[in-house]
Amino acid sequence: MFKRIGNVIRGFFLRLVGKAEAANPEALLEVEKENLRAQIAEFNNGLAKHAGLVERLISRVKKLDAREEELRAKTAANLKAGNRKQAGEYALELKEISREHDGVKDQMEDAEKRYKELTRARDVSVKTAREKIEALRRDIDDMKVQKAMAELNEMASGMVTSIGGAGDTLNRLEGLVEEERTKAAGRARVARDSLDLSDVTTEAAEQGALEEMALADFAAQEGIELEASVQEGGSGDGGETTKGTMGPSQTE
Repeated sequence: MFKRIGNVIRGFFLRLVGKAEAANPEALLEVEKENLRAQIAEFNNGLAKHAGLVERLISRVKKLDAREEELRAKTAANLKAGNRKQAGEYALELKEISREHDGVKDQMEDAEKRYKELTRARDVSVKTAREKIEALRRDIDDMKVQKAMAELNEMASGMVTSIGGAGDTLNRLEGLVEEERTKAAGRARVARDSLDLSDVTTEAAEQGALEEMALADFAAQEGIELEASVQEGGSGDGGETTKGTMGPSQTE
């Protein structure tokens, strides 16, 4: 029974985790990117240790090469000098060094080959993982766009239905606006028709007459003959009309 209860609880939490992952794909992708970086770092540490082994073997091979050359020279020199015993000792050591050299060289070559294979495997794995992550990122972006488009389409569909159902409300609103606009236009017309413009016209005429008188006084003081006065005199003597107008101003 307890096992069944545990399975139910486990299934419940797995369901919650699955929902959280589906709701936050970007967060899940970031976690996977961090995991990839951690795996690459761990792999590189192991690869560095293997590379260190390769370098040690290469160094050992070089030392054995140098020892072989040295023993070969000593063996030849002692043999030419007639020192057969010493030459034999050097020859035996050379044989052992050559055997060790061959073994170490084989290990070095195998280690070097293994290092290159591991390097290629790492590069291929990293490239594949990065391509997959990039593809997932594009898929997530596309999913967001498609989801947004679906929501917009759903909203548009709902708006069409709502607007179609709200036709009576819009018609009533249109009638109310038209009624208020008509009332406002009627009030403006009544106010305009009831406005008495006679006083305004009289004041404008008086203002014009005062301006003409002031202009005539100024012309008389300055000795300027007003052409407008000549034109207003009609067929009579223009000069006499101008003088009659300017006379009082000069007397003053």
